[in-house]
Amino acid sequence: MFIRISGALIRALAVILLVATPSIILPSTTGETGQIVMFVAVIAAIATFVEYASKTPTLIEFREAPPINRVRFLAVLSCVFFLSSILRGQVAPTTFTVFLDTAGERVAEMIDFPLSPVRLMAGLLPESTSEATASIFRTATGVACMISLLSLAFMVLTLRFGRWPLPGQPFNIWTNLPFFSPSVHMDVVQKLRRDAAVNGIFGLTLPFFVPAVLQLVVQFVDPISITSPHMLVWSVTAWAFLPASLILRGLALSRIANILESKKKRALAKALEDGWVPLQHSA
Repeated sequence: MFIRISGALIRALAVILLVATPSIILPSTTGETGQIVMFVAVIAAIATFVEYASKTPTLIEFREAPPINRVRFLAVLSCVFFLSSILRGQVAPTTFTVFLDTAGERVAEMIDFPLSPVRLMAGLLPESTSEATASIFRTATGVACMISLLSLAFMVLTLRFGRWPLPGQPFNIWTNLPFFSPSVHMDVVQKLRRDAAVNGIFGLTLPFFVPAVLQLVVQFVDPISITSPHMLVWSVTAWAFLPASLILRGLALSRIANILESKKKRALAKALEDGWVPLQHSA
C-alpha cells in the first residue's frame, strides 16, 4: 500500500514538472498564463495520482508493464524541455541553446524533403511569416522528430532484446489494457494483432495526414498562429509524439499477441503429450 501511494505521488509530481516546464524556461510567460498552467498541472497531477494509487485501472495503459510509460513520459519531457530551451535561446542565448538550435536545424534539413512531415508542417505557416520564425519552427519540428525516433528505437531494442515483458512476470491484460475488450467472434490473439496493425497504420500516416488536413482547414479560417511560444512547444510535441505513441502501442500489442500464441502452442503440445485429443468440430 505504501509503495503504491508513494509511487503515485512521485508520478503526480513528475506530471506537474512536465506541464510547468515551458512556463519555467520560457521568458515570456505572463502571470495569467502561469496561473492557467498551474491549474492544468494540478488537475493532471490529481488524475495521475488517483490512477496509480488505485488498485483497479481506469485510463492509463501499461501501468504495470515498464518501461513503456516511462519512455513515453521521458520522451515528452525531453521534447518540451529542449523546445522551450531553443525558444529561450532566441532571447537569451547560451552555449547549450546554440548547440540545440544547430543540431535541430541539421536534423530538420535532413528530413525536410518534398511531402515530408516537416515540409507539410512548414506549409501551415502563413506567407507573411518571417524567415527567422520559419527557421525556428523547422528546428523545433526537427528536434521533436529526432527525440520521437530515438524513443521508438529504444523501445524496439527493448522489445527485441529486453524480452519485454520480463520472463517470469505475468502480464495482466485487464490491468495493462483497460480499454481492450475481446470480441465474441474473434480470438484474443487475432484481436490483439488487428489492434496492433490499426495503431501502426495510424501512427505511420498521422504525421502526413494531420498537416494535410490542417492545410485544407486554413483555406477557410485564419492561418494557424505560432507566435505564442507555449503554443509552438505543445503543438509540435503533440504532432511528433502522438504518432510515436500509436506505433509504440502497436509494437507492444503485437508482442503480447506473440507471447499468448506461444503459450497456447506450448499448452496444446503438453496436452497432446499427456494423451489429450482435441475435439474436431464439424462445420
